[in-house]
Amino acid sequence: MIPETGLEETGPAAEISIERIVPNPYQPRRIFDEAKLEELSRSIALHGVLQPVLVRSRGYLYELIAGERRLQAATRAGLKSIPAIVKSLNDPEMLEVALIENIQREDINALEAALAFRRLSDEFGMTQEDISVRVGKSRTAIANTLRLLQLPTEIQDSIAQGQITEGHARALLSMADPLRQRNLWQRIIRDGLSVRDAEKAAKEQKATNVSRETLPKERPDPNIAAIEAQLRDALGTRVTIRTGKSKGMIEIEFYTDEDLERIVSSLIHF
Repeated sequence: MIPETGLEETGPAAEISIERIVPNPYQPRRIFDEAKLEELSRSIALHGVLQPVLVRSRGYLYELIAGERRLQAATRAGLKSIPAIVKSLNDPEMLEVALIENIQREDINALEAALAFRRLSDEFGMTQEDISVRVGKSRTAIANTLRLLQLPTEIQDSIAQGQITEGHARALLSMADPLRQRNLWQRIIRDGLSVRDAEKAAKEQKATNVSRETLPKERPDPNIAAIEAQLRDALGTRVTIRTGKSKGMIEIEFYTDEDLERIVSSLIHF
């Protein structure tokens, strides 16, 4: 049995039992492509693992640093051991190495990168400049990626699942209103909008906002505001109630014919 202190950093790879390797608690990747994983598993079954995984010693066990896909694929292929290089790394270095490897291999989506960047900042006190130097990206790129975490949760999940791209997400971020972000996000998915189309739609929405902001503003009636909020939640779009001395008007926004049909259906069953 390996002593409690484990092995120090090794040069050449050593065969380590897969049963003794535990997951990386700082693994930035959350989603793995099933088809690619199966393809890698078949390749490993034929040719073996060509590139060692990285681990750090934890007594009798080893904690995976990098090589999650290779480890999973090797397990599927029925291998009992895998070539590994043992590194002596602390916790922030663990996250850095795993993050850098995935970025270099382009195996990580934008949301996973954003979550990893935030973890480096929150848990290890790194500035955006520090992260920039460590992962080899500009500070602006780090800041733009981190901004994805400002989007509503369902849109973040959509990025992680590959339904929309980082370019689409940046178009959504150009609008401050989460409701408008959700509406445009639904259009992107439903109508297959390109990034350019999404940017154009976002600009049109911002232009509408600017024109409305130029109108004289009145102090909102809290009762009217409450009704607007109730209708907004029920219909899933912006609702504005305008009152006058002799008559009033309810304004309901929609963006496509399908959106209109959805709102009419909601009103019928309201």
